[in-house]
Amino acid sequence: MKQLSWLWVVIATQLLLGCATPPPKDPENLCAIYQENRSWYKAAKNTRDKWGVPVHVPLAMMYQESSFKHNAAPPMEYFLGFIPIGRASDAYGYAQAKTMTWDDYVRETGNTWSSRSNFDDAMDFMGWFIYKSHQINGVSKWDARNQYLNYHEGWGGYKRKTYNQKAWLIKVADRVDARSKRYAAQYRTCQENLDSSWLWRLFFG
Repeated sequence: MKQLSWLWVVIATQLLLGCATPPPKDPENLCAIYQENRSWYKAAKNTRDKWGVPVHVPLAMMYQESSFKHNAAPPMEYFLGFIPIGRASDAYGYAQAKTMTWDDYVRETGNTWSSRSNFDDAMDFMGWFIYKSHQINGVSKWDARNQYLNYHEGWGGYKRKTYNQKAWLIKVADRVDARSKRYAAQYRTCQENLDSSWLWRLFFG
């Protein structure tokens, strides 16, 4: 009986791993990303409707954080170059959300069964964070650069302008901003198609 139970655990694990969505083939193109993964676009629209966050800003931030890998995590650190001592932080998943911040999100939203390795949940988390950055620090939901600085430094760190001591972070935030603007321009060319029904796309897409 124990062997049978163990077999079911193995099968369930393999099924879950098989359901993991691989990173998009063309991560530099918003239209290609959402056309390849229509469910991702639905999640982005749900986030927009719920939190007032444009579909391109969290996507640009997510690209920077995880390259759209569902199980992304900071690199392992080693003692003496070969003894693993753990990771730099407990950030994990599409959004590279830290456990404490994710727990705050779950508590405030009631999204109890959410998972950092689920795209819909990660997108909703980022929408929540961007909304809170707007509420707490007055940063526009369309301002990918300063939203990313909030995301990296935390709301308190952003208020204290800790990013000014991190030239490398300023460069990363500028890259996120540039990518967000490219995504926004791309979105204007394909929004109509993305919003059309599957039947319309079958005949005219």
